[in-house]
Amino acid sequence: MRDDENMSVRKRTQQNFPMLVSTLVLLLGISCLHGTEAPDPSTPSETADSPYENMRVFAQALQLIRRDFVDDSRTSYKDLTYAALRGMLAELDPHSEFLDAEAFEEMRRSTSSTFAGVGVVISIVDEIPVIVSAIEDGPAAKAGILPDDQILRINGKTIAASTHSGISKLLRGEAGAKVTLTIFRPSTQKKEDYTIVREMIKVPSVKNAQILPRRVEGEPKIGYVRILQFGDPTASELDKALTSLEEQGMKALIVDLRFNPGGLLNSAIDASGLFVPDDTLVVYTSGRNSPRQEYRTSGGSTKPRDYPVVLLVNHASASGAEIMAGALKDLGRALVVGETTFGKGSVQSIVALPDGSAIRYTSAKYFTPAGVVIHENGVEPNIRVNLTREQEEAILQRQRTREDMPFAKEEIGEDPQLARAFDLLRGVLGNEK
Repeated sequence: MRDDENMSVRKRTQQNFPMLVSTLVLLLGISCLHGTEAPDPSTPSETADSPYENMRVFAQALQLIRRDFVDDSRTSYKDLTYAALRGMLAELDPHSEFLDAEAFEEMRRSTSSTFAGVGVVISIVDEIPVIVSAIEDGPAAKAGILPDDQILRINGKTIAASTHSGISKLLRGEAGAKVTLTIFRPSTQKKEDYTIVREMIKVPSVKNAQILPRRVEGEPKIGYVRILQFGDPTASELDKALTSLEEQGMKALIVDLRFNPGGLLNSAIDASGLFVPDDTLVVYTSGRNSPRQEYRTSGGSTKPRDYPVVLLVNHASASGAEIMAGALKDLGRALVVGETTFGKGSVQSIVALPDGSAIRYTSAKYFTPAGVVIHENGVEPNIRVNLTREQEEAILQRQRTREDMPFAKEEIGEDPQLARAFDLLRGVLGNEK
């Protein structure tokens, strides 16, 4: 390009710059009509963080990059705007992100209880994808993937600092196709490749309901049930399992929430409602511009359930599992045994944008009935029982290979958290005689 042509382009750009700024400010003003009132740019308190001045900065940077960046195929207004949105949302926290139209549609499809993938639940911790849970009976669990494993690469591609939806998109795909995960296991400091064949994943819910073997003939019966994840059928499945155990003479109950990554909020509330009266506060949310919203039980158990309950939790109990544990602990309805939970207790709002894309951002946090913040803190157990890595792997192995088989007496003793809960309830029931 000759110097006179370049000068002409620069002049046109400078002439268009005020129009671009005006358009961006107009858009900002329109968005304010749907949220808070637009601030007066002349107000002194707004000078330090004026939306108008900062939009001018953004608009000028946008135009400079669009005009001078060496590769003009990457500088469309859409590309630059999407890149800015991705960066803006990623800077906020690990749970906020920008979703283009394809990613937004994939996210909506992924809310189904059946999908094709490797069967893991992930969280982004310090920009590293970490396995929260490997879904039972899923291909990743069968391959030996464990909670706390870190995903370094997918099919040879480094994914550090990738978004949650971007990683999920790589993990899911056509059933029968292979995907190779490069995993780093902090407990052993080892890195290993796992080649996994995608399968149709059916998200499980309630399993392994049984009366635990009694140590002394004639002592009260203690029931056990495991909630793997909170989905649409969880509360009804749990109600049926409890009814069956009650008909067998159960006098106390252990609910295992270990390795439960959460799921649907309403499902966790309904499951909690099986143990407390209707209209009981289970959790509430509050945010900077979000008024307190309470979630209460409704239409729960058809029968009173006042027997002693112990909840088992560990470092991989997250989200809905933490809501149930925090609620029943605060309400004095159950004792919590195990380890401090994961600490995922934030509310993500998803807002669709006009072109089919969307933004997901953290708008509030969950609080237990006593006002304890779950997010980044977790739920503290009443009685702490830590596991070694070997003990944890043995528990996962049993869950995967003998889930439908009754516990043998010796197996209870091999699980320190279960054994502590069992002895605790035996003591409570003994004291009630």
